[in-house]
Amino acid sequence: MREKKNVLIYLAEKDWLIMSLWFGLAFLGAVMEISRGNINNFLIFKNVFFHVLHQQPLYIPYPATYLDVNLYGPVFSMMIAPFAGLDTHLGALLWALAGAAMLFYAIRELPLNRLQQNIILLLCTQEMMGASGWFQLNQFIGAFIILTFTSIIKGRDLWAAFLIVLGTLTKFYGVVGLAFIFFSANPKRFIGGLFLWAAVLFVLPMAISSPHFIIQSYFDWFAAIVHKNELNVGKLVTFQDISAGGFIKRVFCIPGLSNMAVLIPAIILFLLQYTQLKYRYNSRYRLYILCSTLMFPVLFSTSSESPTYIIAVPAICIWYVLQPFNRLNNTLIFFGILLVSFSHSDILTPWFRSHIAVPYAIKALPCLVLWLWLAYEILTQKFLLKKAHSSAPAKELQPITHS
Repeated sequence: MREKKNVLIYLAEKDWLIMSLWFGLAFLGAVMEISRGNINNFLIFKNVFFHVLHQQPLYIPYPATYLDVNLYGPVFSMMIAPFAGLDTHLGALLWALAGAAMLFYAIRELPLNRLQQNIILLLCTQEMMGASGWFQLNQFIGAFIILTFTSIIKGRDLWAAFLIVLGTLTKFYGVVGLAFIFFSANPKRFIGGLFLWAAVLFVLPMAISSPHFIIQSYFDWFAAIVHKNELNVGKLVTFQDISAGGFIKRVFCIPGLSNMAVLIPAIILFLLQYTQLKYRYNSRYRLYILCSTLMFPVLFSTSSESPTYIIAVPAICIWYVLQPFNRLNNTLIFFGILLVSFSHSDILTPWFRSHIAVPYAIKALPCLVLWLWLAYEILTQKFLLKKAHSSAPAKELQPITHS
């Protein structure tokens, strides 16, 4: 008798469908916004290259060219360079597709079977479509964090170090990749790689500019980030601070809540997860730490916006494929993806978006709940399929099951 399949599994078994949805929706999201002229973020990005090239200040407004200001590091000029010289619309489209491709590759590198990877990709498609329409760097940052993890567990320490430094010197979120240092088989090589790539990437933009300009730009970058944080915490900006702190401020009506009151306990709870390092060779422990790390910079940064969640949503999906496919877990993932990926859409009605999702930063809620649950499962060792009786490497992940 043929076993009845979960609909999600049935869809995830089709590689052609996964590829079509992932890149098709990313393409559609980008094209829709290009057709509406909503490419402000890409205009900021491409001009980072030209401003570095012509040694113009990177962190001041250029209202004649674009709205808002750049908040990425000088090395970002090298990342955006291949797209900056193209026709603006074509450059924006290719930038969006490059971000989708990078995250797709990162998920394919995860130590999971093909079906598990496909489920993650399938569940992330809506978030990817939205993020592609924003033309931001977040897809790359999420990919950098995942690839840092996979590179370390595969013994590619120098590559992992490169990704951490590149992510840190562009948006700073990449620094969380240091969370995986304890999984490195050669920590000295890894740390040496960090210093090597820090030096290379610090100097690299000077090739198209000058040492004085780049050094000054880093000081300006730090000042711009501090100023941006002050703006985010100084008042409740509707589309900013969509984080754990922003959620708490809005729901409990305490706009003056210090970000440190949320961040410090979060750091302590995150560090406590390393009390289980005796399981560092266990695949589930490693993946739980990856999930926790992916969600951390999104949940506890005052700069988190709706498109930032393309970094966190893969973590929800990774956690899901590590669980038994039963009614409870299926219900949890359904409501989790619904609130995170669809809360700003019309799927939950415009009224819900305008009166609940946006004003109360509801997008942060499922991620916060899951992050706390991950910490609980790690600290109580409930992440284990079976309790290990020695410090020897655990067996690889068991295939997902459905019931």
